[in-house]
Amino acid sequence: MCVESDGCEIEGCSSSDEVHTLSGSMSPGLKSSPDLHPCKPGQKFRAALLRCRSPVAAAGILSFGNVLNYMDRYTVAGVLLDIQQHFQVKDSEAGLLQTVFICSFMVAAPIFGYLGDRFNRKIILSCGIFFWSAVTLSSSFITKEYYWLFVLSRGLVGIGESSYSSISPTIIGDLFTNNTRTMMLSIFYFAIPLGSGLGYILGSSAKQAAGDWHWALRVSPVMGMTAGSLILFFVPEPKRGHADQLGGRLKARTPWICDMKALAKNRSYMFTSLASAAVSFATGAFGMWIPLYLYRAQVVQNTVMPCNKEPCSSKDSLIFGVITCVTGFLGVLIGAGATRLCRQKTERADPLVCAVSMLGSAIFICLIFVAAKKSIVGAYFCIFIGETLLFLNWAITADILMYVVIPTRRATAVALQSFVSHILGDAGSPYLIGLISEALQKSYADSVLWQFLSLGYALMLCPFVIVLGGMFFLATAVFFLDDRDKAEKQLNQLTRSPSSVKV
Repeated sequence: MCVESDGCEIEGCSSSDEVHTLSGSMSPGLKSSPDLHPCKPGQKFRAALLRCRSPVAAAGILSFGNVLNYMDRYTVAGVLLDIQQHFQVKDSEAGLLQTVFICSFMVAAPIFGYLGDRFNRKIILSCGIFFWSAVTLSSSFITKEYYWLFVLSRGLVGIGESSYSSISPTIIGDLFTNNTRTMMLSIFYFAIPLGSGLGYILGSSAKQAAGDWHWALRVSPVMGMTAGSLILFFVPEPKRGHADQLGGRLKARTPWICDMKALAKNRSYMFTSLASAAVSFATGAFGMWIPLYLYRAQVVQNTVMPCNKEPCSSKDSLIFGVITCVTGFLGVLIGAGATRLCRQKTERADPLVCAVSMLGSAIFICLIFVAAKKSIVGAYFCIFIGETLLFLNWAITADILMYVVIPTRRATAVALQSFVSHILGDAGSPYLIGLISEALQKSYADSVLWQFLSLGYALMLCPFVIVLGGMFFLATAVFFLDDRDKAEKQLNQLTRSPSSVKV
């Protein structure tokens, strides 16, 4: 017999005399009482749901939602050539799709950060997923005369996805701590390259199966609504600071304007945000243009024929998607392992690992443009190594934020970092690369070779930005320990008295 906390008896739970409560406590020798009554079906279902709300299950569901977030984002990139042919748009107009998406994403992020620090986070997450799923599904029915409406729909999807990216890491941060938190955040951020890669795979596979690229936008919405329902039922809403043994003891919540001032003074946080912007610039540009660049390389090498009518070949999108999935897994795994190992040598391990991986990535990304002229296999090899090194820092960056920012302003910090990284990164990089490529093509508009070279010259901007990001991570390493200690002191003040809080 088992007795739940609402006072009802659940049959067939255990044959022993031990009693398990929802809090996990046990009491021997408790016998059936006349005050107890059989559970009603609804109460049994509620009790079963509560038992499934473990921190690990919650982290798994949130990671699944993050996969879908990025899968939907890059499905469009997986069928970009077909979209260009269908709507008859050039490189700059095609790059506008991602730019509009990111602009709406980053503008909405601070709003959701404010809400996430003050209201029920899982409700906001679920509403965001349901919203972007509905908009994505609707956009698949837009006709070729309304390209502006298709661009607008991507902006609306960005608003929905912004709620998820701004808030979900803070729930994980409140469920785990230390190395366990690093591992769980690594799994969560592994969802970014995994989802991105699956976006390419889903886009190209759904298009080939249905013979119509519109079907690429009709699969992820169904999965998104499933994820939204799972979050509502199975993800708990932990108290802010719960994992740090501070749940219920935070006596003061600082005003939003004080949060912003404190974050602006946090040197580790600001330098990490600028480094994240460099990563976003490169991943945004590469995710949008590399499959098309490799396709043009093969046209120049006479291994494929130019596509003048949809549906076009999606082989490069499919291969790039698989590489992104694998490199994402390796990058996050190596990043977590390297950080744990280096922490035994230095307390500045987190930003130093990020800096080394960024600088190494820039070298191999430069080699992509050298190899692509003669060997597609060589280009894919450089992409594999370059992406692996670039993806090393995603989870580590989030962990740095958890160390240097107090729990009551983490959602705001994540949202502001998202805003900065996007406005300086992938908000403009896809459009900028397309614009530079298009401007260079005007010299020899009909030359297939020049179409390939012009896009390559435009993409060469990325490794220079990545080197700059590595420098920002080195700057973070200088201030990391001081900012971490300052965050710990602020947290101690918050748990004591509202009047003693200093920002």
